[in-house]
Amino acid sequence: MSQILNLKSSHKPIKLYYQELAKLQEQGYQNEGELRGVFDELIRYSCRQFEWLLVTETTLKFNNKNIRPDGIIKRGIFQHGIYEAKDNQDKLQAEITKKFKQGYPKNNAIFWSPERLIIYQNNKLIFDEKIAKNADNLILGLRRFFEYAEPEIEAWEKAAEEFGQNVQPLAEGLLKLIDEQSQINLNFINAFNNFVTLCQQAINPNISEKAVQEMLIQHLLTERIFRKLFNNSDFVNRNIIAAEIEKVITTLTCKSFNRDQFLGNLDYFYNALENAASTVKDFSEKQAFLNQIYEKFFQSFSQKTADTHGIVYTPQPIVNFMVKSVNAILEKEFNRSLTDNEVKILDPFVGTGNFILRVMREIANPPKPPQPPLVRGEFNSPPSKGGLGGVNYPSQGGGKLYLPNKYINDLHCNEVMLLPYYIACLNIEHDYYELTGKYQPYEGICFVDTFELVEPNVKQFSLFTPQNTERVQRQKDAPIFVIIGNPPYNVGQINENDNNKNRKYEHIDKRVKETYSKDSKATNKNSLSDVYVKAFRFASDRIGDEGIVCFVTNNSFIDNIAFDGMRKHLEEDFDQIYVLDLGGNVRKNPKLSGTTHNVFGIQVGVSINILQKW
Repeated sequence: MSQILNLKSSHKPIKLYYQELAKLQEQGYQNEGELRGVFDELIRYSCRQFEWLLVTETTLKFNNKNIRPDGIIKRGIFQHGIYEAKDNQDKLQAEITKKFKQGYPKNNAIFWSPERLIIYQNNKLIFDEKIAKNADNLILGLRRFFEYAEPEIEAWEKAAEEFGQNVQPLAEGLLKLIDEQSQINLNFINAFNNFVTLCQQAINPNISEKAVQEMLIQHLLTERIFRKLFNNSDFVNRNIIAAEIEKVITTLTCKSFNRDQFLGNLDYFYNALENAASTVKDFSEKQAFLNQIYEKFFQSFSQKTADTHGIVYTPQPIVNFMVKSVNAILEKEFNRSLTDNEVKILDPFVGTGNFILRVMREIANPPKPPQPPLVRGEFNSPPSKGGLGGVNYPSQGGGKLYLPNKYINDLHCNEVMLLPYYIACLNIEHDYYELTGKYQPYEGICFVDTFELVEPNVKQFSLFTPQNTERVQRQKDAPIFVIIGNPPYNVGQINENDNNKNRKYEHIDKRVKETYSKDSKATNKNSLSDVYVKAFRFASDRIGDEGIVCFVTNNSFIDNIAFDGMRKHLEEDFDQIYVLDLGGNVRKNPKLSGTTHNVFGIQVGVSINILQKW
């Protein structure tokens, strides 16, 4: 929504801007690199008012060209504008013309020199004034730049606010329709009952009919988003789970229900979403946009699901760090790399796919060979398996030759919630297309509960569809070498209406009880029921005789007494453990703020944990 930049000539940032600039010029500093830092600070101050971000010196793809502006102002997931700085020696207009020939955007671009400020918006010059010793012109220009909003983005932000007001009554109307058809529509009754049976086999034997109904509604309300946002008109046919759900939806629509007419009240939201998405050029930003839509959908449609499932995504810098750390440890400790055929990878809780996406990019663009050669350091390392020569260092860009084989055979992941499953499929397939130029269905993702896979009776069932069952079996047969991801964090929930809460798992619960719980001296061991604890137990067993587990989790296991048995077994199960405690436990320290002192903006503390076994 439109915001007002609160900036006056009497304000300290404006006074400091002119004072610092004068000092630098008096001491003979005249070129852009020496002076632009003063303007950077003024831009940052303005960004903070709106909780926006200034990103300096980064490459941006615009109209299929790589450009590198001095600064990009990020408005959440959207790009608000760019800025370029020049010194007084430059002919500013000539420099601007040169930048536009290089492909720089004109939708909201600010060009600064100590003497002059020029702004382009909507492909037009809208501001060109002298600012030396003229604070009023400087402030006017900054306000024109910061208070501008592309109509598509403003419409999206307004529609997103109103979305919650519309989606809930629509969902209730769909539930009412499903209830009615469950009484009179024989085709729907049969299709729905079959679908419930599939969900009970693949997701949770205790899943309720209401939870399955919610899955149908999720599909109905969002499949247009997937078709339009990704320009994938064939989504419901290509995706094996969406195709199965469409069979049930078809039995609803064959009577009096008209899907497009029923969803007509959301046209405003859908249109605003699609128009806003058209302004997002970079696909990684489009993925972030889709995550934001997902969060808004769940907060509006099912607050309970959002709260208990933890609809919180791993910040990209953490994902980057974890993937790069795993690759570095593979090379240093195992003389392998992510490109090796022996390194099969599993994300057991894939969400919308961020970890698999980052692994794919690391494989496609591997690091250059180290100079000087790698030397084993102070780690308690296994015997050498061939020395440095055993590590695969493809030439830069050559990693794309490895990606097709890894994509088809070695990258596995699971998801139990419908919408993130859809999003992960689309994200991963589209990223593969971006990296290779070829579309290839991603068959490494399973719509399944990871903990269900180790239950003794899982082989008796068909897991949703024949294709999904085949994928699950291929994953079970794979000798997984790396497990990476972000397990859910929740404790004490056993609700039959939830897809994947802390329900009872015969095998995993038994393993936790006979190891972590048995060797704990604590009286209260309820914390050992947390999903992330089960994730550690699962990964420790699944990884086999050697490999790496890399999780970002709740950090309570580090020093809480209830986890003493868990710590003991992690030490016994693994040969080397790194724990990076990121702190952020707001509950223990109320002085902290979840949004500013916690990497996820949540209440519980967080740690990155890398465990190695050889």
